[in-house]
Amino acid sequence: MRHLIDPLDFSRQETDRLLSLAEDILARPAEYAHACDGKILATLFYEPSTRTRLSFESAMMRLGGKVLGFSSAGSSSAAKGESVADTIRMISGYADIAAMRHFKEGAPYVAARYSHIPVINAGDGGHQHPTQTLTDMLTIRRKRGEISGVTIGLCGDLKFGRTVHSLIKSLVRYEGVNFIFISPEELRVPSYILKEVVIPSGHPWKEVRTMEEVMPELDILYMTRVQRERFFNEEDYVRLKDSYVLTQQKLDLGKADLAVLHPLPRVNEIAPEVDSDPRAMYFEQARGGVFVRMALILSLLGLAPGVLDHEERRGTYAQQRQH
Repeated sequence: MRHLIDPLDFSRQETDRLLSLAEDILARPAEYAHACDGKILATLFYEPSTRTRLSFESAMMRLGGKVLGFSSAGSSSAAKGESVADTIRMISGYADIAAMRHFKEGAPYVAARYSHIPVINAGDGGHQHPTQTLTDMLTIRRKRGEISGVTIGLCGDLKFGRTVHSLIKSLVRYEGVNFIFISPEELRVPSYILKEVVIPSGHPWKEVRTMEEVMPELDILYMTRVQRERFFNEEDYVRLKDSYVLTQQKLDLGKADLAVLHPLPRVNEIAPEVDSDPRAMYFEQARGGVFVRMALILSLLGLAPGVLDHEERRGTYAQQRQH
């Protein structure tokens, strides 16, 4: 049984195969409409979410499965003091696979240790967000044809942004990726990400304080919001929340084939005027998340043989229906 807790839980080869499956589902959705008949996804969301929770639910429903779960810690037995370990033990008897979002870093890892069903990390604190990373990589691949050789500018909250941390960890496995980190001093990419991930990879990287100075170099601009929920001091949040705002004027400094990505939600870091520019890919990016999660659910349930290594081979749903 496999889980997805960290982006590196899947090898580069497994990641590429999963993205190929997502592209096939996107191209032929009707072929997968009953792939998860009789299967149940549990969505265990201890923290608010719109895109991630609804895209997981949409993914399972589009595969023919059903969904149960909760959308906040207050509406679960966590409010009574139940541990993550006890919750996942119980859920293992109710569902076939679980997606967990938690405000505490490492909570999905704990859940996976005690679970009898596959667990997907749907975001844990400021730590990791592997399914968003897969969504980002699918968007890059569909835009450029490949991931290798891309120059990516990661802009905004690079300190607390779990989507940024996960994406960096995955992109270093591809050749020729050039990283440009754009942030205020207070929201720099964590030193452990640089020391343990970026520098050992040998990929070129640099830190800058303005997006204008590097915009002409970028193939991908990955915008992030300054996250109010990660700050302990309201004054610091207010001071930094408007650090970087992408306007049409700034975007016009970029390449004609630049792609602007954002994990959403945005607050004011991308001006609405940018939405109509063909380089704005963030809504298409969000749509792609459904197909990535469909591919992931199929793979972890063993219904897409050949995607993940050392998986329990149960055969495809079509083969199952023949018996």
